[in-house]
Amino acid sequence: MPGVLYIVATPIGNLQDISLRAIDTLKAADLIAAEDTRHSARLLDHLGIATPMLSCHDHNERQRGGEIIDRLERGENVALISDAGTPLISDPGFDLVRRARAAGITVSPIPGASSVAAALSAAGLPSDGFRFCGFLPAKGQERRRRLLAWLENRTTLVLFEASHRILDLLQLLNDEAPQTRIVVAKELTKRHERFMTGDAAELLVEMRADPALAKGEFVVLIDNARRAEERAINAEDARLLGILCAEMPVKTATKIAARITGKSKNELYSLALETSGKRSPK
Repeated sequence: MPGVLYIVATPIGNLQDISLRAIDTLKAADLIAAEDTRHSARLLDHLGIATPMLSCHDHNERQRGGEIIDRLERGENVALISDAGTPLISDPGFDLVRRARAAGITVSPIPGASSVAAALSAAGLPSDGFRFCGFLPAKGQERRRRLLAWLENRTTLVLFEASHRILDLLQLLNDEAPQTRIVVAKELTKRHERFMTGDAAELLVEMRADPALAKGEFVVLIDNARRAEERAINAEDARLLGILCAEMPVKTATKIAARITGKSKNELYSLALETSGKRSPK
């Protein structure tokens, strides 16, 4: 009979944030597949767990996955852990879980710490709906394009960012979403945990004044629900657009209306075509 692949959440900082069930699972497993065995050894030593470990990370997951599946099919139970938090959430493990499920092996989650849930719970932003975005591309135009695409979502956005790119992210947000409320959650559950709130320009001033604030691990939350509401076209915007369309071509009217109102040029253009009965130029 095949074994079970357990997906075990581990602490994101404070070692006391591990569940009793997670401890029992790690002790009882035949093998622990860890993102970084040296990093995880500190947690296992702290818990008094001597279960053998095998590395399973982005660079060897396909190779190691076959070995782990073989052991599961022989009846061994395997616990998958990442360096911190819940595996597969911007961490390795997707390929292994997919292969295990395809092979008919039971995959069982052992829930626990998650920096996404922790940040949302304390940020004071709308959490009835949100989009988890993970990490932006490291650099280049794709970084800006990806952020702009995410900003089209009318809900709270949750991003991860590394310390050496946090100021770059805030500058990008200042360029593309000025005056939008942002919460930067730093070093969650750790000694230097801190929540900083403001628009991107305010946060840049705060972090540049104290370089220590730009060090650590960050979850960045963007109040895009309120931003979308503020950017929505209202009756006054539509009235202005109608006046302009009566005096000039639709494209020119749309461009001027976007400058005056700060609203989306594409949405204003669509509204102008709809209300004026004019067709979009080929």
